[in-house]
Amino acid sequence: MEEETLNSTIDPSCLQEPPLAIEVIKQLDVFGICQYSILTFLSSLSLMLYLEQCVYMYRKLSYPKKTTIMWINGAAPVIATMSCFGMWIPRAVMFTDMTSNCYFAVVVFKILVLMIEELGGNKGFLKRYSGETFRINTGPCCCCCLCLPRVPMTQRMIFWLKLGSLQYAILKTVLSILSIILWTNGNFDLADLEITGTAIWINPFIGVLTILSLWPVGIVFMNTRTTLSSLKMIPKYAMYQLVLVLSQLQTSIINILALDGTIACAPPFSSQARGSMLSQQLMILEMFIITVVTRFFYRRTYDPLPSAHDAHEQDNEQNIRTSLQAAQVEHGVYEGDV
Repeated sequence: MEEETLNSTIDPSCLQEPPLAIEVIKQLDVFGICQYSILTFLSSLSLMLYLEQCVYMYRKLSYPKKTTIMWINGAAPVIATMSCFGMWIPRAVMFTDMTSNCYFAVVVFKILVLMIEELGGNKGFLKRYSGETFRINTGPCCCCCLCLPRVPMTQRMIFWLKLGSLQYAILKTVLSILSIILWTNGNFDLADLEITGTAIWINPFIGVLTILSLWPVGIVFMNTRTTLSSLKMIPKYAMYQLVLVLSQLQTSIINILALDGTIACAPPFSSQARGSMLSQQLMILEMFIITVVTRFFYRRTYDPLPSAHDAHEQDNEQNIRTSLQAAQVEHGVYEGDV
């Protein structure tokens, strides 16, 4: 009886699935038309800037570095484009989000590959850091585990680091396809948080895979950031982390608020559909800004890092120069005393 009374006070649209694209267009007022037009323009501009940058990198950079950077630079434009589709077609949000997340899963692996390539590839990386140990107590897994031992850098270690990031790109895509198959059969629903639902099992598992894939990237970055600072790797890495937070954490928080009813229903959008719409609109604006900032760091040429042999020679020359200066100072002090 209470359920019937509650349902009778709620707008029927709040209990329905997301509206069709034509329904969204029909309910737009002047402000809504301007808002959707501006966001669509920003999304299109992000994509055009990215395509122009791809042409630039294809001409200026060598293989395989150019393909790696193209993948990384495509993160924000791809997410903005998919968010634009999700904004205009609310019923496609699950598919657009999965597409964006699958693409970003590859970007996580490509960031690791880029850092290794900047240091000369696998062989150059091993020559530079052979005999050195890497600390592995980095985020997001083990930043508080200070007791973890440092590990030597070997070919096997590089293999495990790459595998740790690559598994997310593969398994994320496989689980997304599985989720779509289950959704067509009515077994996958993001709003179904019951223990018998499939979403409550698949999504936390994807979260664990995400954390495990970010750990190898964090290990390599924390141990090589000083060497890569001349290539602006720190701000590049910061942009990648920002995309991660906005596309994963922000979206999850908005979806939780929508499922909890904190985000109110606004016909023809249910609470969950409105939360998704707000998330898509925020994402378009944020990804456009990131596209412009990222373009500044990648659309330029940097002097290549010296090889491991040259780096050691420079260190030796610097040590000799320091010793000579110290000797001269000591000699000058001695003469002054005399």
